[in-house]
Amino acid sequence: MLKCISPDWPAPANVQAFTTTRVGGISRGQWNSLNLGGNCGDDPRHVQKNRILLRTLLPAKPHWLQQVHGRQVVSLDEDFDPEQTADASICSTASRVCAVLSADCLPVLFCNKQGTRVAAAHAGWRGLVDGVLEATVAEMDCKAASLMAWLGPAIGPQAFEVGQDVYDAFLQRDAGNAIAFKPHSARWLADIYTLARLALAKAGVKNVSGGEYCTYTDKKKFFSYRRDGETGRMASVIWMSK
Repeated sequence: MLKCISPDWPAPANVQAFTTTRVGGISRGQWNSLNLGGNCGDDPRHVQKNRILLRTLLPAKPHWLQQVHGRQVVSLDEDFDPEQTADASICSTASRVCAVLSADCLPVLFCNKQGTRVAAAHAGWRGLVDGVLEATVAEMDCKAASLMAWLGPAIGPQAFEVGQDVYDAFLQRDAGNAIAFKPHSARWLADIYTLARLALAKAGVKNVSGGEYCTYTDKKKFFSYRRDGETGRMASVIWMSK
């Protein structure tokens, strides 16, 4: 049985969303068991069966993206090219499912207070530096003050060790990002949740929930690329019911 995490946020009743865990699928080995990623070394037949299991919880097939740790945002209201690279999708059409895959990177789900727009973004550190969250907010084409965001499971601040290059990249973008880093030997511990909150605040999004999980430390519940190397992927999905 699939075990999923539902956002604890004040979304309108017609907005449906959740993040999968690694529990409830058929994959084996390091992909055990609900791996939904098609490009991480798992048996494609197992991935397909896992995606069929996920489909039973959704109104339609999710629109998977070719994620590249960038800032490109696509609209699912238009003709969708599944080969186009993007790290976020937006939608204002009922029953179309925005989806992103992750295994340490931060999935961020969005909706507006009116329940007429939803979005999903994949925000690793590179995407955060490049402004994927700000780009998603801009493409939703509504007042940022009307938006809410939920930060899904990602690597926690006690486990996300980064080098000087990452620290420098964030501070070059905004010196205020320094509060998300703590010295750790000759490196840094980065708080990806705080970095996302800072980016969202700068974009005008004040209603932000989530950010309490750590994919790295909770091996029973989550895949973690940094912990395991070759591993599976969780999915974060959002849509509007009719």
